[in-house]
Amino acid sequence: MVSICMYFQLHQPHRLRKYSIFEIGKSRNYFNDPKNEKIVKKVAGKCYIPANQTILDLIHSTDGKFKASFSMSGTILEQLEAHVPEVIESFKNLIKTGCVEILDETYHHSLSSVFNQDEFKEQVGMHRKKIKNMFGFIPQVFRNTELIYSNEIAKLAEDMGYQAVLAEGADKILDWRSSNFVYTPVGTKIKLLLKNHKLSDDIAFRFGDMGWEEYPLTAEKFAQWISAVNGNGEIINLFMDYETFGEHQWEEKGIFNFLKALPSEILKHPDNNFVTPMDAIKKFEPVAELDVPYHTSWADIERDLSAWLGNNMQTQAAEKLYELTPLVTRSNNPELIRDWRNLQTSDHFYYMCTKWFNDGDVHKYFNPFDSPYEAFISFMNILNDVRLRLREANIMATEKKWLNDVPQENMFWIKDGTGIRNMAELSASFRTMANETYKHHATAERNDFANWVKLVVGDEVLATNLQNCKRKIMAAKLVEERIKYLRQ
Repeated sequence: MVSICMYFQLHQPHRLRKYSIFEIGKSRNYFNDPKNEKIVKKVAGKCYIPANQTILDLIHSTDGKFKASFSMSGTILEQLEAHVPEVIESFKNLIKTGCVEILDETYHHSLSSVFNQDEFKEQVGMHRKKIKNMFGFIPQVFRNTELIYSNEIAKLAEDMGYQAVLAEGADKILDWRSSNFVYTPVGTKIKLLLKNHKLSDDIAFRFGDMGWEEYPLTAEKFAQWISAVNGNGEIINLFMDYETFGEHQWEEKGIFNFLKALPSEILKHPDNNFVTPMDAIKKFEPVAELDVPYHTSWADIERDLSAWLGNNMQTQAAEKLYELTPLVTRSNNPELIRDWRNLQTSDHFYYMCTKWFNDGDVHKYFNPFDSPYEAFISFMNILNDVRLRLREANIMATEKKWLNDVPQENMFWIKDGTGIRNMAELSASFRTMANETYKHHATAERNDFANWVKLVVGDEVLATNLQNCKRKIMAAKLVEERIKYLRQ
């Protein structure tokens, strides 16, 4: 008997504009919204809508024997909500069948698991909340960005309450072992499902390759390969981008016909069945611990992080971005935080990849830039503008504190016995204060109001303006205008 676990990833980034150095400090329009809308509508029409209908039909035609699982980044969900809401509805219909499982991942499809664990946990929490609110589903299985995985990430997933995690069944971590079993990450009790990269990539990458020795790939042939695993494994994990169906592999190549025919061909063998990840971990016990002390992924032939962090441009961009973490989170500026998190999406670093660039490989797929260097320059220009916004945000946060009450021991006591705790009370007191009282505190030699505002409140700009103000009516106006500015 062999079980087949089919998992599909949906993701589209908020792609960046070509942002020049001359826009820094002038434009906060970082993202190419028209292009993003065009792409998500195109992919929805070619893949998401017809593929969802195909899977729904397969579930019904097999009386629920066909099952599938999905993970969807927060960035694709945002774009689908805005531009193709019918795709969201079609996923709701799939989930209602009870034959579809949704997995968690980082909301912004980011590299945060590599750079900042707190940010990683925050984004996973955001994703779980989004899935619950949108679909009424609480995922129990975790899938990291681009299947980036290590012992440490498995432990983080376990600590966050997940029962299983997905990873690439890379030969370098398996050695003599097979990906066709359930494992346990070393030092944890969570379960590990590994992608069968050969069979997965036969569909995802080689299906339409007329030069491939197995071309054309038929459902009958593939089902035979699946059945041949009987006795040499318990589960075959077929993990791939959902865009395989209709976008990477065009409908004209027969990919939808292949998908429609595959379940019935596999189920012809009485011992074969389809499972979701949760079904799998309930059904199979781990056969061994697997030690993965370094990062792996499902990208390129290296199955490492080099697609995103393989050159100096990529590492510099990522390090500079994550250096801003404490400043961004303390800014309490929702728009700034959202932009910064959208900059974390792994695609931005993928577009800076120089591996095989001249060969026109997959790194150019839906790439808004003409070269990795242009991608890097635009990203760093945007990052410089983010730094400028952070300075402004920090200054504004400091300035707003000037409106607060000062400690009681630092109150300003006017000659007439009135105590002043803040700038609003100072403004009000000017309106009722006797001229003689004002002149007592504001003489040619000193200005008590200006000194208090500078040394206690901290507003040196207002203090400078008050310093030589001889009339209390003008002083009142200066304070009122300053309060109005700070409250903006």
